[in-house]
Amino acid sequence: MPDSEAAAAARYGAPAGMVVAGPGSQALIQALARIIPRGAVGVLGPTYGGLKAAFAAAGAQVDEAKRVEDVGDLDVAIVVNPNNPDGRISARADLLDLHRRLARRGGVLIVDEAFADFDGEGESLAPVLSTGAVVLRSFGKSFGLAGLRLGFAIGSPDIVESLRAALGEWPVSGPAIAIGTKALADFAWTDATRDRLGKDAARLDALIERAGWRILGGTRLFRLAAKADARAAFERLLAAGILTRPFADAPDRLRFGIPGDENAWRRLAAALGG
Repeated sequence: MPDSEAAAAARYGAPAGMVVAGPGSQALIQALARIIPRGAVGVLGPTYGGLKAAFAAAGAQVDEAKRVEDVGDLDVAIVVNPNNPDGRISARADLLDLHRRLARRGGVLIVDEAFADFDGEGESLAPVLSTGAVVLRSFGKSFGLAGLRLGFAIGSPDIVESLRAALGEWPVSGPAIAIGTKALADFAWTDATRDRLGKDAARLDALIERAGWRILGGTRLFRLAAKADARAAFERLLAAGILTRPFADAPDRLRFGIPGDENAWRRLAAALGG
């Protein structure tokens, strides 16, 4: 997979030889949980639950922290940047400081940058990685091709080679390699899409707020909002053929995706009563 990995290195500003392709970022997360020495794992949360679940399933003791400063006295620290679902962005300087603290004790920093193509790209660790750190990037989320199953891990040579061995031979399909290589080289498309999604995110915020919701955050690909009857609203939207993301631990919140076309915008407005 040298073509797709070289394209990913150029796209993310990563040094050559520090990129490994896998069948989606979730598969990479699960592989990392198996190969990284397991001990005390801290996840900056609340965030995407798949990270905690993968390491817990591999036998690690996983705790959730609320601040970057609180995950440095562990064996493995995991940060989603930008965060899912609230869009919180951790500054590169803070992550580098966290990495230095972990490195002193032989720990590993994992930064999941699944949404960094459109938000917080300037804070990416990919261009400045050193020993004991891994960055995950998602192809499918940025290009709307989740079913293609393609993601990348960028890390120090020791971690990358262990990860490559754990994934085995040919973990990524030929079509995914070909499509991914071409798409990753199209910087003009990414720039134009970033601009369009910025306008769409502002439009979605306005639509949601008119319907009585409070915007809590998000990225250019999704918005997080709160309302007392969020669970009932989820059911109403679902009945109208619109899927949002509910949260069992925060029943007053929903995550809204960006509508794909004008018809979808009209359907959402009608379902929200806006």
